[in-house]
Amino acid sequence: MANIKSAKKRILVNKTKADRNKSIKSGVKTSIKKVYAAIDANDKNAAQDALTAATVSLSKATTKGVYHKNTSSRKISRMAQAVNKMAN
Repeated sequence: MANIKSAKKRILVNKTKADRNKSIKSGVKTSIKKVYAAIDANDKNAAQDALTAATVSLSKATTKGVYHKNTSSRKISRMAQAVNKMAN
């Protein structure tokens, strides 16, 4: 354990931020899983709704600095491509 006051504070702040980032990442992963679950179920309307929700959650995570913008763009692009490939 750190002895210096500022180091102790950094440990607490880093833990708080790590917990926040973990929570946000978990929510994003869940929303992405919902998109692919709808695709597997062959439900185009549900997939499009889930895609919209996942896009919003990924964009917010990117704004907060949890994901890099290219990472979120890649994930959104792949999900959109998968939804668009579905048979009507």
